[in-house]
This record gives sequence, C-alpha cells and structure tokens, in this order.
Amino acid sequence: MKLKISALVVLISTASGLLAAPLSQTTAVHVQPDALAPVVTYLKAGSEPTVSFETVANTPVGWMAVELQGPFEAYVLNKDLTKALDVVPGAPLTLEPKAGAGILTKSVASDKATITGLHGKWTQIRLDRKLVGYIAVSAIPGYMPPIATTPASTGGSPAALSPPPAAAVAYGSGAAGRAAPMVNLGDGGPSSLPRQFSGRFVSTRRPFTPRRPHDWALNDDAGRRYAFLDVSKLLLTEQIEKYLDRAVIVYGTAKNTSDGKDLLIEIESLQLK
Repeated sequence: MKLKISALVVLISTASGLLAAPLSQTTAVHVQPDALAPVVTYLKAGSEPTVSFETVANTPVGWMAVELQGPFEAYVLNKDLTKALDVVPGAPLTLEPKAGAGILTKSVASDKATITGLHGKWTQIRLDRKLVGYIAVSAIPGYMPPIATTPASTGGSPAALSPPPAAAVAYGSGAAGRAAPMVNLGDGGPSSLPRQFSGRFVSTRRPFTPRRPHDWALNDDAGRRYAFLDVSKLLLTEQIEKYLDRAVIVYGTAKNTSDGKDLLIEIESLQLK
C-alpha cells in the first residue's frame, strides 16, 4: 500500500511540473489520445495546459490529459431532445451537424446546455461542462516521454496538424452601417450554391395588414429588409421565436422571388451571430 501511495505522489508531482511548462507551438486538443481523433480546440503557443489528474494515470505514452473548461459548441439530433427541449442523457454530442461527425462527448443528466441554433435535423447547443482532452507531449519543451514498448508504426510519417479553420464570412456582413446582400444571382437566375448570410431576424407579420408569402425576413444594419426567408426546411420551428429581433447567421440558397422584386433565402440552418 505504501508503494502505491508513493507512486501516486510521484505521478502527481510529475504532472504538476508539466502544468507550468508553456506550449512551444499552437497545439491541437483531441477528444481521444490519437492523432487521428477529432480536434476539440487549439491551445495557443505559450499557453499552459491544465493537467487532468483524474485521467493522467490512464493516459497512454506520448499524450497528456488536460482539462477544458468550456463552454463548447456541439450538435445533437432533434430526435434526442425531449418535449421540454432537454437533451436525452446518453445522446452523442457531435462536433458538426452531420452523420459521421466526431463525437465531442455524450450527454449526462446534469448537463447545462443552451440551444443556440437549428440545422435541419440537428440542433446546435452550447454545453457548459468541464471536459478532458488530449495533447501530444511533443509540444511541451523539455519533456522526455518514456521509451515506447510497442513497435513504431510503419504507416509513414504522421500527417501535419491542420491549422484551426477560419471563421466563415457571411454574405451581408462588412458594409459600413448596412448589411446589404453581396449576392450575384447572375441575370436574375437562382444561385445553386448555398452560402451564409447575416442580418437581424424579423417577422413580416403586422396587425391589420395582409399576410406576406413568407413570415420571416432578414434586415440590414439600417433596419431595411433585404431578404425574405423560407424556413420550410428547418425542423423544430416552434423554437424559431427565440431568434426574433436578434442578429443571426443563416445558411441557405438565395433566389429571386416569383415577381423578381425581392431576394428569397431557402435556409437550411439558423444560429445566433
């Protein structure tokens, strides 16, 4: 028993030393101790990762388990939401709103999650929970990993880490004082490529006036409508009221209305800006 306690003290002492060592380069944090595992986030060069002492004993050679405080952006299938819009415990929370996307973690009953967007059959959430990620210790200067006891991989040199993706620029952003749509529909014809648009999500319904063909629209920064919105592709549209009069980014395909006087966006996803 004394031997086990001594070993634990040494382990924690070693981990504490790593805590103070800043990273020598921008470093990917993976969901599992595997270079091919999905990336949760990137830690900047010079930052000091916080070691997860609860996980470090089970972390394989060449990796460090680190604490990530969050919040995190994640996606859950609409079918995994209850009628109260709570995430079902045990449901996978993915890094992207698509089948086969990397899994960030699984939902637990104590999760604090806020719905922040709709993406077809997926719902975007902000997860406020501490998670554990893994970084390669080669990014920590002066760290000498133990000698591996298994043969080295013969699959060739590992692929270089990709830089963090740049934030997408939404059409309708960037014009001073006005988020006018920067969309070329080409001779009035429809655009086949979906893209991002930004603006203020507003209702077109007004008391004592005829109802418009579309109940929702995007306003520019000057408060003028620049596009109607077709939300028929969105699921869980009962949540759509929460976006009213808020700055949003929508993703979808733009085309002209039937009379050619206005822009209509058939949106596939909707999220707060």
